[in-house]
Amino acid sequence: MDKHALFRAGLDVLHYSGIARLAARFFSGCGAIFMLHHVRPRPSRGFAPNAGLEVTPEFLDEAIRFVKARGYALMALDELVALWEAGETEPERPVAIFTLDDGYRDNADYALEIFRKHACPFTVFVAPAYADGQGELWWSLLEEVIAHNGRVRPALPGLPEEMRCESDDEKMAVWHALYPAVRWQLGEHEQRRWIRDFCARHGVDWQEHCQKEVMDWQALKALAAEPLCSIGAHTVHHYALARLPDAEEVRQEMEISRARIRQELGIEANTLAYPYGDAGSADVREFELAAQAGFSIALTTRKGLLQPEHALAPTAVPRLSLNGFYQNIRYLDVLLTGAPFALAGRLAG
Repeated sequence: MDKHALFRAGLDVLHYSGIARLAARFFSGCGAIFMLHHVRPRPSRGFAPNAGLEVTPEFLDEAIRFVKARGYALMALDELVALWEAGETEPERPVAIFTLDDGYRDNADYALEIFRKHACPFTVFVAPAYADGQGELWWSLLEEVIAHNGRVRPALPGLPEEMRCESDDEKMAVWHALYPAVRWQLGEHEQRRWIRDFCARHGVDWQEHCQKEVMDWQALKALAAEPLCSIGAHTVHHYALARLPDAEEVRQEMEISRARIRQELGIEANTLAYPYGDAGSADVREFELAAQAGFSIALTTRKGLLQPEHALAPTAVPRLSLNGFYQNIRYLDVLLTGAPFALAGRLAG
């Protein structure tokens, strides 16, 4: 049983046992900031290691309907900041805030219609290198190369010179061998050099891939004109900031990202989402630098619901992922009780 099947089984136990609903009064907090990446129809493909980053328009619609029915207030991220600054750390109603990382074209093609339908505010976090068409979407490129080749040549220490990946099972085995090596063993700049070389060896144009997947500045400008849309910063190059040894480079990634958004869109982006956003990618140093740079709020991907104490640490705020492997309202219902996070915290302690 893979980890996603195991976690789904755990969510089912919490749901059908009634434990989650009983726990809600203690752990549900003040609401949730939802994190999305792609919103698009589900493709028919067997090998799909990045499927967790994709939800369908139908599921997004269902999720918004669900939180509205549960009495959540649909709120813009800036509105939450305004409440905190006014000293209101516990809103009268739980809030639901929707955010999308990276600025994918499908956010405008599919998600926008759903947000309009529900008059639901949303924030898109933009990495200027991607909007320039010059960003290495390395996790997506890794999938692309493996998907379209029967053999790959990794050129990574400790791995074979050539790896066979003809069947979906073989492709997934190669993915599981390459992904952790590229994500964690290579430095951030080395990682980008590697993916460019890897693409060149296997006939994939990394720039063309970025331009196909991500909105350029013109498309972002059109989306930003939507009254429901806010634009936030996502650093320049989408590096895992905590893995950059030079704090000044981290500072520039944050500040130049905001400056480019101001230059290209005429918008002051005072909100930030850390790339990757896990504890290995954004930690205390990054939280302090975001505060020094003047961001009003900065979002991680650490799993959790909004609590009153997050108003005291607004550059280290958790989010709740709308994950492609959990597109079932039953799972969303359990996650919004906070029970899984409370249980995970106790097990970790």
